[in-house]
Amino acid sequence: MTSVAATEDRRTSTAVVELVARVDEVDPIALEPLYDAIDPDTLDSISNPSSGFRSLSFRYAGWLVTVDSREGGLEIALSEPASPDGAVTDVPDAESSL
Repeated sequence: MTSVAATEDRRTSTAVVELVARVDEVDPIALEPLYDAIDPDTLDSISNPSSGFRSLSFRYAGWLVTVDSREGGLEIALSEPASPDGAVTDVPDAESSL
């Protein structure tokens, strides 16, 4: 699984796009718009501790994106979407502090 922590200095939506672009080795501009998968403003707003948010998963650019609430922030992880048999294939470990 590839993951990155979202910070107060980086919007969650921006961190998702940058992580997918880095893993796919493409320019973020080359990716499909995030709003085709999820409303970026909603994604950003759930990072507010008062939202009650704990975890969210959605598909974007061929990945299963999972955003988890962690003490002190959010963790964004990518894994390959479930195959027809329901198994999820993890991306090799790699972490970054975007």
